[in-house]
Amino acid sequence: MIGRGRFVFSSSRDVSPTDGATVLPRRNSFVSSLATGASTMATALFATLFPADCRLCGHPLTNISRLPVCEECLASLTRIEGVQCGICGERLNGPYELSEDEARCELCRRAEPPYAKAAAYGSYESGLRELIHLLKYEQVRPAATVLGRMLGEAIGDLPLSFMRGPVVTVPVPLYAKKLRQRGFNQAELIARAALKLLPGGFELNAQALQRCRETQSQIGLSRHQRRENMRGAFVVATPKEIQGCDVLLVDDVMTTGTTVSECARVLRRAGASKVYVATVARTLKVEMQNAGRAHEEPKIEEEDALAMAAHG
Repeated sequence: MIGRGRFVFSSSRDVSPTDGATVLPRRNSFVSSLATGASTMATALFATLFPADCRLCGHPLTNISRLPVCEECLASLTRIEGVQCGICGERLNGPYELSEDEARCELCRRAEPPYAKAAAYGSYESGLRELIHLLKYEQVRPAATVLGRMLGEAIGDLPLSFMRGPVVTVPVPLYAKKLRQRGFNQAELIARAALKLLPGGFELNAQALQRCRETQSQIGLSRHQRRENMRGAFVVATPKEIQGCDVLLVDDVMTTGTTVSECARVLRRAGASKVYVATVARTLKVEMQNAGRAHEEPKIEEEDALAMAAHG
């Protein structure tokens, strides 16, 4: 059912005759043994002729897959746990304030962001960060399918309403020069993969929002300077297609929140009723503080953070 609440995904389901599927006769044990043996031999042959290691942990891969990541690493990519801010999704540590039965972080208590709510699947670290890098910097496009499934779960946490029609899904755009260099917008690829797994009611519009100028590095800038750096970087190219609609803004990573906040502000100004944000990963300030950087806010914008990690 489409509406408020979480969408539940399953990697498999039982197929019955009522599904319209063709039911094959049960194979006897001898045929099953032959099939199992052939599959085992094919896997062993693949591992011998095409040796490869998991791109996350480095252990040898034994299964045939388009994604060079082992099952153990994929299983370790878990969701954010603990109490989170009901608006921006930041994980809260210690005392916090409740507003309308939802926890609020200090920043959202002081000034609510231009989006209604943001949700992310996991913390931007370790395996999840490396998986995003595989797609973004090493052109491993099959990673978009896994990341899309994660994005879909994050979308399921948002209180989306379909009363006003389809929710317009807008990927955060790349500047034209960077798009030509990379060959694709990772946010759009991940969004397309996610929407394939969700029920109807979503309408992808990858052209509604455009990045009209190249921004300077956010490294070392204050919060105010970051906002000024991003101001005017985005424009709504097709205002009529979002006016009066709820908009779902999607991206791979949310670091400082400056980019998604500016995009949401521009979308709201162009007539969007509400803007929600969903990302695969986000930087958790609490974890940065626990790592020895207490009270220090991240000063690296999404693109800069990934580029430094990938090429550093």
